[in-house]
Amino acid sequence: MNVKIQTSDSLNIMVALAWIMVALAWMHVVIKNECQDSNFELVEYHGCMDTCSNVNNECSHVWAEDPDVSWIDGVVSKITGKDVEINTSNGKKIMEKLTKIYPKDMEAPAGGVDDMTKLSYLHEPGVLQNLRTRYELNEIYTYTGNTLIAINPFQKLTHIYGSHMMQQYKGAPFGELSPHVFAVADVAYRAMVNEGKSNSILASGESGAGKTETTKMLMHLGGRVATEGRTVEQQVLDSNPVLEAFGNAKTVQNNNSSRFGKFLEIQFDKHGRISGAAIRTYLLERSRVCQVSDPERNYDCFYLLCAAPQEEVEKYKLGSPKNYHYLNQSKCYELVGVSDAQDYLETRRAMDIVGISGKEQEAIFRVVAAILHLGNIVFAKGKEVDSSVPKDDQAKFHLQTTADLLMCDAKALEDALCKRVMVTPEEVIKRSLDPQSATNSRDGLAKTVYSRLFDWLVDKINNSIGQDPNSKFLIGVLDIYGFESFKSNSFEQFCISFTNEKLQQHFNQHVFKMEQEEYTKEKINWIYIEFVDNQDVLDLIEKKPGGIIALLDEARMFPKSTHETFANKLYQTFKNHKRFIKPELSRTDFTIAHYSGDVPYQSDQFMDKNKDYVLQLQSLMETLNSTEPHYIRCVKPNNKLKPAIFENLNVMQQLRCGKLVLYGVLEAIRISMAGYPTRRPFFEFINRFGLLFPEALEGNYDEKATCQKILDRAGLQGYQIGLTKVFLRSGQMAELDAKRAEILNSAARIIQGRICTHISRKRFLAMRKASVDLQSICRGRLASKVYGNKRSQAAALKIQKNARRYQSRQSYKKLHVSSLVIQTGTRAMAARKELRSRNSNKASTLVQAQWRSRRAVIYYKKLKRGCIVTQTRWRGRVARRELRKLKMAARETGALKEAKDKLEKNVEELTWRLQLEKRLRTDLEESKAQEVAKMQNQLQEMQKTIDETNELLEKEQESANKNIQEAPAFVEEKEVFVEDTEKIESLTEELETLKTTLDSEKKRADDAEAKYHELKESKEKLANIESENRVLRQQAVSLTPNKFLSGRSRSILQDLHSGSINQREPSEVEEKPQKSLNEKQQENQELLIRCIAQHLGFAGNRPVAACIIYKCLLQWRSFEVERMSVFDRIIQTIGNAIETLDNNDVLAYWLSNASTLLLLLQRTLKASGDAGMTPQRRRSSSATLFGRMTQNFRGAPQGVNLAFINAYSIVEKIYGMIRDNLKKEISPLLGLCIQAPRTSRASLVKGAPRSVANTAGQQALIAHWQGIVKSLGKFLNTLKGNHVPPFLVCKAFTQIFSFISVQLFNILLLRRECCSFSNGEYVKAGLAELEHWCYDATDEVIANMRMLMTEDSNNAVSNSFLLDDDSSIPFSVDDLSKSMEQIDIADIEPPPLIRENIGFSFLLPRSD
Repeated sequence: MNVKIQTSDSLNIMVALAWIMVALAWMHVVIKNECQDSNFELVEYHGCMDTCSNVNNECSHVWAEDPDVSWIDGVVSKITGKDVEINTSNGKKIMEKLTKIYPKDMEAPAGGVDDMTKLSYLHEPGVLQNLRTRYELNEIYTYTGNTLIAINPFQKLTHIYGSHMMQQYKGAPFGELSPHVFAVADVAYRAMVNEGKSNSILASGESGAGKTETTKMLMHLGGRVATEGRTVEQQVLDSNPVLEAFGNAKTVQNNNSSRFGKFLEIQFDKHGRISGAAIRTYLLERSRVCQVSDPERNYDCFYLLCAAPQEEVEKYKLGSPKNYHYLNQSKCYELVGVSDAQDYLETRRAMDIVGISGKEQEAIFRVVAAILHLGNIVFAKGKEVDSSVPKDDQAKFHLQTTADLLMCDAKALEDALCKRVMVTPEEVIKRSLDPQSATNSRDGLAKTVYSRLFDWLVDKINNSIGQDPNSKFLIGVLDIYGFESFKSNSFEQFCISFTNEKLQQHFNQHVFKMEQEEYTKEKINWIYIEFVDNQDVLDLIEKKPGGIIALLDEARMFPKSTHETFANKLYQTFKNHKRFIKPELSRTDFTIAHYSGDVPYQSDQFMDKNKDYVLQLQSLMETLNSTEPHYIRCVKPNNKLKPAIFENLNVMQQLRCGKLVLYGVLEAIRISMAGYPTRRPFFEFINRFGLLFPEALEGNYDEKATCQKILDRAGLQGYQIGLTKVFLRSGQMAELDAKRAEILNSAARIIQGRICTHISRKRFLAMRKASVDLQSICRGRLASKVYGNKRSQAAALKIQKNARRYQSRQSYKKLHVSSLVIQTGTRAMAARKELRSRNSNKASTLVQAQWRSRRAVIYYKKLKRGCIVTQTRWRGRVARRELRKLKMAARETGALKEAKDKLEKNVEELTWRLQLEKRLRTDLEESKAQEVAKMQNQLQEMQKTIDETNELLEKEQESANKNIQEAPAFVEEKEVFVEDTEKIESLTEELETLKTTLDSEKKRADDAEAKYHELKESKEKLANIESENRVLRQQAVSLTPNKFLSGRSRSILQDLHSGSINQREPSEVEEKPQKSLNEKQQENQELLIRCIAQHLGFAGNRPVAACIIYKCLLQWRSFEVERMSVFDRIIQTIGNAIETLDNNDVLAYWLSNASTLLLLLQRTLKASGDAGMTPQRRRSSSATLFGRMTQNFRGAPQGVNLAFINAYSIVEKIYGMIRDNLKKEISPLLGLCIQAPRTSRASLVKGAPRSVANTAGQQALIAHWQGIVKSLGKFLNTLKGNHVPPFLVCKAFTQIFSFISVQLFNILLLRRECCSFSNGEYVKAGLAELEHWCYDATDEVIANMRMLMTEDSNNAVSNSFLLDDDSSIPFSVDDLSKSMEQIDIADIEPPPLIRENIGFSFLLPRSD
């Protein structure tokens, strides 16, 4: 009994609690309804604070540029200086510069941020990743400050639209809810109501970005105001199918692109209710009517009419779109997923809705059909001159049909197309047009008719919607096509680009200019932020006078003006304008560098421009300037026009948009976050936030002081107070609103509490009585249910007991039977397994026995076969040995020839190796000389150059050692006793000679290694010289102020030396006289460089350039330590002049100048007491120039030493180049001079006399030798004409003759078929021709050469100097100076370029 009582009490308590909860819920509903009935409203204020966190720039997770996805994330694995190694997320490893990577925010929300001003890192990859993340979640809207970015989803997202979403955003503060187009519409409406000013919403973006759909969504703002019948919003939306049919067309980027600008005005009365609406259109693309590019389409209405019901098509005499010229220019006639027939019916229904009668509809489509027929009228030449007529019957048919549809006379229409009427004060003149002009007239008529039809439709729609001329405010929505650039851009694209430029300037003025001008006007502390302005483009287009439009108006005033004259006028006027570009391959096109990119325009149609388009644009800009703008930037995520595809490169291109990130969106974020986006006048601020500090209102303070006290009480930081306004940072307005809302909520709660208490008390008494009655009824009902439950529980227990017993019995029986079956099966399986095991053991035993027997048999057979093979091979070897002994006796006669061939082969191979070794060493010496020259200018690369030289020397030594080791192997042959012993002995002597040559080459390699060590020592000497240079620089700096400057100038120079001159005022720096002197000297040096770059010629036999350079160097004291830069530039100028030239005339000119300059520099050394320290050059030495000279110049001035070294280096370089050029010229001829032609061998063999050789036939046989002689004569004349020192000419010809002899000798050795008596006579005749040229030469150089040849021929020890080919420089400075006469440079006239310059007056000859 006790249990029952407790159960009943608990149940009673539970039931009571349940009813109490129901009562409380009902009471809450009643109270809420009562509050609403009593017109009480809970006041809530919401605010948000912008947060900004400091991030560390040294972040391991970064963004790097990628050509495929624009930006890719990765992790930094290694940092080397300014380079970073990154492991990207796609598994690649890349290297990037530190300046080109951006940190990645690893703490960013997974779903992105709704306002990009909240991004921790505001950069391109951060913005792109945030947009991509939200787009993947179907969050297509994102804020950037006060600007909304809308990404086209290319699908219907019903969950973010509808009346329930509009109710959520109705009255909500901007930024409190997720970004949405409804939020922008609501903000514009509330700003209009609260501030009493008209607003405008500008939707921009490229074609296909979703501007038109966004505009449709914005028109839903009319839904917030209840009206009777069809709302204005609904009427505007109903008119969209009509406007889209006649104003939209398929383009490359969008299947339903608006080809006109639309400004929708939603008009409101003074109470904020919609009172009317109007649609303003701008810049209809008239050229599309007559010209369509593939794969675009013409306006949709043409295709809709062709797809109309059959009776309509027959009535207008139409057919397939392929039959009409205005439509078949493109191969695109239908759109995938779009039914033109269905759209035609919907367009007719929309016309009915907007109030266009059936008669008017018929007239509209008659005009559309007439335009199609008009385009098929083709003209041909008429009987008169420059006249035209319809081409054929088909053209006449379309002409008649057009006249019938337009309800005009066909003849009058033909005259209008084929003739031009000019009205003068005296008479009316009619002039016939040629077929091309008639065609242009036809297209002009079609464009005009269609444009006026479109304007009529817009006026009809406006009349249907109903305009309110007395409206108080308006909200305008602008939908205009964005920036476009096609293959052919006419005047209409020019207008579109100009419109976008004006809109960009409007955006700049509101976001950038007005923002910062406001700060300047209010005189607050503000750091000016630079932004890109496009005012220069607007001035280029619309400036008066002098703009493109003004020039176009001027050109149209003259009857004879054409597009060519107009284009030429543009080229002349804007040839220096940075935004105007003239193409190279066109005489009528021009390009303008707009803010979004360069657009080429064709001026062909500019003379027929629409006169009123400037007025349209001016009206649009006046309307926008009179409203408060709001911006929506539409972005197209991909070019495939498909959902769920986000192409990073495409989006980033739209964001950047000509170096302005999304038309300045990121720039706007930067300025907004750095500035004060919220500003309020003093009186408005006090009226709104005065309740935060009531004591300030009671005191006698001015408005500025009152605002200061309110802000101090609120505890805000970073705000600014101007002259008339309060400027707040981003988020501070929300903080003040939150504090104000807290005070208002507290007051509202007190009032609401009192009223709600009274209502609740009254309702509570009635509810308490009702609850007591309900409780009594519920207890009775509950007791009855408890008794029935107990009876059911007892019966259930009894049934369960019997059922469980039965189930247990059945389970036991099944388990017993199953265990017996399992045991039987297990025993049977074990028995079968044992049987299989025994059978397998028996079988394996048999197999093993058979295998062992087989293996023994195989081994026996293999062993037997091996024995037989071994015996056979041994017997064969013994037999071959016996046979070889027998053949040795019979081979005695053939052994001589075999040995001879081997020895000749070895001689050829060793000779070839020797020549190759010489060439390698020559190339190595030249490379070393070049490396030494580089060491003078690049001391920091010395170690690397030494390492490379060391490697080359080691390889050379290894190659020489290898050749020495291999040489004996070629000559160690088995002695064979033959009869021709004299031939073998001569070959053996020649081999010994080659061995000796190899030994000498080995010694040269050792010498090269010794020179390498000298090179290392020269490096240390260079370091010492560099330290001496630094000391001399310090001494020069310290001595200069004391010697030349006053006390004030000396202090300035000391400041300059210590690096503090940058802190002085510019006026003090300008007072330094030394700076002007340096600038003047720098100008003189530049003038000297330009002068010597020209060919200055010679004064007698003296090169003018070398004399001028030397006199300038002496005058400027350029041989001092710190003043060698001018000589380095002179050497660089000479090097640039001869760098890639194969012209021996130019090389000879510079060789003469360089050698003369070298002689003058040596005279300077001798004057300094260093005549005995001139560098000597040994022919066998392979040491570098720097190593030979620096050890002898330690006592001379450093500037003279460096100048001397550079001058000697350039002489060596030019000498080698001019010598090698001649070698290249005669090398092809030498190969032809070794073998006589077949026709001449007979005469040569017979030993024809000298007189026969001089005949014309013999001269033809030695034509190749004559070519060599001609080249030598030309080379000699070139050197003489440029006054090259005779000593250098002699050395050059010595090496050339050596080259000729060595080449001939090598060719004879390598081509044994040329070693015949006839070829020998042929070579002898050629050499005789060469010797004859030498004897006939009158020049003293060749005479010296002839004497040298005579001495060498009489010398029994020498093998003739012609066989000594040496590619090194065969002279020293002393040899050159001894061979040249002293040069007097006093009377050298300066060239005209510097003669009149006062800075070079010292060059003028002076007469005492």
